[in-house]
Amino acid sequence: MSETPNGAAEAVVPPPSSEAGDASPEGQLTAARAEIERLKEDFLRAKAETENIRRRAADDVTRAHKFALEGFAGTLLPVRDSLEAALAIEAPTAESLREGVAITGRQLAAAFEKAALAEIAPAGHRFDPHLHQAISQVESDEPPGTVVAVVQKGYRLHDRVIRPALVVVARERSAAAPEAPPAA
Repeated sequence: MSETPNGAAEAVVPPPSSEAGDASPEGQLTAARAEIERLKEDFLRAKAETENIRRRAADDVTRAHKFALEGFAGTLLPVRDSLEAALAIEAPTAESLREGVAITGRQLAAAFEKAALAEIAPAGHRFDPHLHQAISQVESDEPPGTVVAVVQKGYRLHDRVIRPALVVVARERSAAAPEAPPAA
């Protein structure tokens, strides 16, 4: 075997021998049959190797899909532990519950950050239909199209929106109708 310029293996076929014993038609036929068998065996080995590579790649993809969330799930376990610990307290005070919820919130925020899950909190920004979902409009002193309230935060994973933020958008104030004079 030798390599071609692009790195692929190529079988080297020896030139026909010019010896007197190989010059007979029977000798040439035997040599050709032996060469065919050798090439057939090489082909079957290459085909089997290709099939093994394909099967291994398919197994790798299956494993990647199956365990893709393993890291994220691992970062969420402390959050669950904290919630279970809070529920196990016999006589919690309002202050201890508030402190526990704050700690759990920080753990959840750390898990989100590690997984590149980011908040979309657009209050005061221009409405963007790719990131926000307007649920109403209100008259406001803000420029039209500005997000004046966030009803529900949105989230994105890297650059993909997982959930758009539910927002209230500003619109121009309508001209007030002149007041009618009071009836006498």
